[in-house]
Amino acid sequence: MPSFRKTLAALSFLASAGFPAIGLAQAPAAAAVQPTQAGPAITVTSAKRDEIVQSVVVSGSMIARDEVMVTPEIDGFVITELLAEEGDRVAAGQVLARLSRVSLDVQRSQNDAQIQRAEAGVDQAKAQIVEAEANLVQANNAFERTKSLRDSGNASVETYDLRATAARAAQARLNSAKQNLAIMSADLALAKAQGKDIDVKLARTDIRTPKAGIVSRRNARLGAMAAMASAEPLFKVIADGAVELEAEVAEVEIPGLKPGQRVTVTPAGAAQPLEGEIRLIAPEVDKASRLGRVRIALKGNPPVAIGSFARGVIETGRKTSLVLPLSALTYSRGGVTVQAVKDGKVTTKSVELGLIGHGRAEVLSGLAEGESVVARAGTFVRNGDVITPVTTN
Repeated sequence: MPSFRKTLAALSFLASAGFPAIGLAQAPAAAAVQPTQAGPAITVTSAKRDEIVQSVVVSGSMIARDEVMVTPEIDGFVITELLAEEGDRVAAGQVLARLSRVSLDVQRSQNDAQIQRAEAGVDQAKAQIVEAEANLVQANNAFERTKSLRDSGNASVETYDLRATAARAAQARLNSAKQNLAIMSADLALAKAQGKDIDVKLARTDIRTPKAGIVSRRNARLGAMAAMASAEPLFKVIADGAVELEAEVAEVEIPGLKPGQRVTVTPAGAAQPLEGEIRLIAPEVDKASRLGRVRIALKGNPPVAIGSFARGVIETGRKTSLVLPLSALTYSRGGVTVQAVKDGKVTTKSVELGLIGHGRAEVLSGLAEGESVVARAGTFVRNGDVITPVTTN
């Protein structure tokens, strides 16, 4: 008992001297005054409405939409004149080169003489027919008179036979004259047909382009022999000057393409891109490379060298919607997720995406406008973590 009183007295003395009390009861108070520890600083961004453009990048070579091969239609004639050069713009039917026509001119003169001879033969045959008809009338009249005299007994049988024979001979000469006219007419028709063939050959000595366009290649040489079976045409013409991009595209992108879609084409070395649109999508995909082909027509037929490399950006979608940067998305087997941030706490949410382009993605569902998310999603934070959000501009 005396010792207990001594302990109380000692404690009273310490308290009066200003020393803090020592004991387990003081520990909770000390912990209460310690500051709360903040989470790590993490950059966040917010979902906002903006225009998003989805595109596919393709590349390939510039080619002629339709290339006209101008070849000679006759063989064995020398090229004597060249009237077009590479790069020239030509009209439909324009003469690009001329072949030697000396031998054909000679044939034309010979044929003219044959036609004149055949026409004279026809006129002669017609005159022979007129003469034969007159002789036949005379012979028939003589035969009729002899026949009447024989019936009355005033003409002999011999005279009757002579008149009958003369009538038949006159008929035969008439038939022969008519046949001769048919032969002469056939000769005349043949000569005229040969003349037409020569005229066709003469016309073909002028090498013409069937369509308007730009001459892209000239293989014709002065003094060379024109040949229909030659491996190379005399001229190549870009029909209507229309040049387009033939580009390769990954097979997974083909379903999103369709004719008429807008394309920005940039040829190698070009200062400004060109406007175009998809004209044709090839119906096959290469088995080895798994690439398909698209043809992109350029608007206005700009002067672009065929064979040159070009890059195209095909616009496959454009709309104004809720968008996020691609860095804020996490892809997994379960789908696409974002790490939403509210009151400094991270919550993982699943989202559905739409268009993707220029480093951004359209959010169709799973996130509200203005909601904050971790700007660079990954393994830095997890669901339920507490962070200090740092907002980007």
